[in-house]
Amino acid sequence: MSAPILLWPPIASAYAGRVDLLIACFGVLVALLSAPVFILMAIWAVRYRKGRRADRTPGQDRNVWLEVSWSVIPFLLIMGFFFWSTAMFLDARTPPADALVINVVAKQWMWKFQHASGAREINEVHVPLGRAVRLTMTSQDVIHSLYVPALRIKQDVLPERYTQLWFNADRPGTYPLRCAEYCGTDHSVMIGRVIVQREEDYARWLARAGTDGGLAGRGQTLFHRLGCSSCHGAGVTERAPSLAGIYGRTVTLASGRAVRVDDQYLRDSIILPNKDVTAGYAPIMPPYGGVLDEEQVLELVAYLKSSRNGEPGERGS
Repeated sequence: MSAPILLWPPIASAYAGRVDLLIACFGVLVALLSAPVFILMAIWAVRYRKGRRADRTPGQDRNVWLEVSWSVIPFLLIMGFFFWSTAMFLDARTPPADALVINVVAKQWMWKFQHASGAREINEVHVPLGRAVRLTMTSQDVIHSLYVPALRIKQDVLPERYTQLWFNADRPGTYPLRCAEYCGTDHSVMIGRVIVQREEDYARWLARAGTDGGLAGRGQTLFHRLGCSSCHGAGVTERAPSLAGIYGRTVTLASGRAVRVDDQYLRDSIILPNKDVTAGYAPIMPPYGGVLDEEQVLELVAYLKSSRNGEPGERGS
């Protein structure tokens, strides 16, 4: 039996309810502003359909306050919606600091999800109920767009860049996930599911899914296999800067520009190391753009983010 056609997707988060309220209120405003115009047009068209001699004598009566009000009041109402929607946009782009991070790699034509514990999924992602989840996303080929109608969230997923969005699902269930950007021949089958589970069910799923050493653990293995520790290891600072605790710090580049180390900076430093060279060091690191895929880069980034003291990956107390 085929699934029923829904005129309106379900609401699976508080943010989704806020989006629906914004759309409904704005629709009412548009109706209130436009309805008088169309109603009067219909009345005049019926009343004067036969036509008659027009009185073109200039009118003497003017109501300045009426003329000002029908311009100022709609303007103020529209500005109110502007500030309302802007606040929602900023909130949607500012995830909580303790959000659960899940990495996403889009490729023709599938979604690949990587949990910090090491669990991996294809075309579906399990998330805990009532907990903020941040998706760090990139594309392995062309532009995609991750869209979950029930959560009212959508974000373009770009090659060579990290984009992000976050959500807090407050209703358990399984919700469709779509690619909302035409990405090639099989774009229509690039679909998936967001599975929202209660905390205890999510913990059981995570235990069954396995960890495979964790995302940072796989990054640590890759870090040493590629020989990165020979230049970036603990106590080796002659040829390259130390990476211990580098995430979130501000570094000075050879150009004199100061930048904050985030996910995008770490990715660029791996793929295009000579793009932003740290002050005091020669540009001798080889690029890994043709060596690593996006999943491996995410593993290395997770490993570097995990560092506290000593070499990357050693967590301080």
